[in-house]
Amino acid sequence: MSFKKMILPFILTAMLLTTPALAVEPLPEDAITIHAPYAVLMEKSTGTVIYAKAAHEHCAPASVTKVMTMLLVVEAIESGVLTPETVVTASETACSMGGSQIWLEPGEQMTVSEMLKCVAVVSANDCAVALAEKIAGSEEAFVQRMNQRAGELGMGDTHFTNCTGLHDDDEHYTSAYDIAVMSRELIRHDMIKQYTTIWMDTIRNGEFGLSNTNRLIFGYEGATGLKTGFTSKAMYCLSATAERDGVEYIAVVLHGETSALRFEDAQTLLNYGFANYALGSLRPGEALPPVPVTMGTADNVQPIFVGDEYILGEKGALSGLTYDISLVQSVPAPVVQGQSLGHMTVKSGDKVLAEVDIAASESVERLSYWTVYGRLLGTLIGWKTE
Repeated sequence: MSFKKMILPFILTAMLLTTPALAVEPLPEDAITIHAPYAVLMEKSTGTVIYAKAAHEHCAPASVTKVMTMLLVVEAIESGVLTPETVVTASETACSMGGSQIWLEPGEQMTVSEMLKCVAVVSANDCAVALAEKIAGSEEAFVQRMNQRAGELGMGDTHFTNCTGLHDDDEHYTSAYDIAVMSRELIRHDMIKQYTTIWMDTIRNGEFGLSNTNRLIFGYEGATGLKTGFTSKAMYCLSATAERDGVEYIAVVLHGETSALRFEDAQTLLNYGFANYALGSLRPGEALPPVPVTMGTADNVQPIFVGDEYILGEKGALSGLTYDISLVQSVPAPVVQGQSLGHMTVKSGDKVLAEVDIAASESVERLSYWTVYGRLLGTLIGWKTE
């Protein structure tokens, strides 16, 4: 049997055990009164969907599109392609966008940080395009990256044709679920919240005022963002995020009839999440012991837990969690990084909440024939000379 065939069962086992069992069943659509036709409530740490209403229907997202635009900007900063201080020069194309904007003039320069703030706070289309051109050379090339990133995130109901959402193009669409997915990815980058939590600010040395289009930032406890949108086709849209006591939720509302109703729907969803659910740890307090390796270049390998660190459950249902750990006593070399070394069962009372795989943190090569021979010879020589 080949080495790859020997290792395949370990990899498949790890894949099967990585995902915790659902502690939360999605609510039926009529469990909460939501006025908008499309909505999702998702918890950030686990990605658990608590509520979904026509969540995979294709919809025009308006400026909520800019969640993906901001994600690519933040990723460019964190990868070193840009810095917050990088200067961006506005092109004539960027300045001609219309809609929500800060009225950039061709040739006007601002830093990436200033432009990102304008996108996050006032949904500035001109700044969004200027940033897109800075990163990819053109908006068209940037949109290709948007679609590529959407594919990487598993956003199967999404196709972008621009980076602003300004134009009501039939080929520019997404879904409530996909917006929740990309919003979750964006708020994993803490730096974005220094922009999305701004209520009022200024640019151009205080000469131009900014006021957040997301009124939840001012009036909702724990609000962290994220993005509003409106066009005549998309109507009133919102991806709202909020965090309390270490738990963060994403509420997506699309095609609301009025601005007030979209905020009301988002608050209803967020309130439900905070009132009814909590996070439980999928990690016990104690560290895992090393696992001995036989015939390996290292004497042992450190096991680690695989998958999510937390599980979402109804409040009160996650108290007194117990962790039953099963580890192999030893493992023969070669050991492949990620190879299953055991598993842990997480329970609440008699109810099994999750099966978590325990895997090798690194690879350990098998000792070569000559190394084994040399060690045996050394042992023999050492014994004779004593």
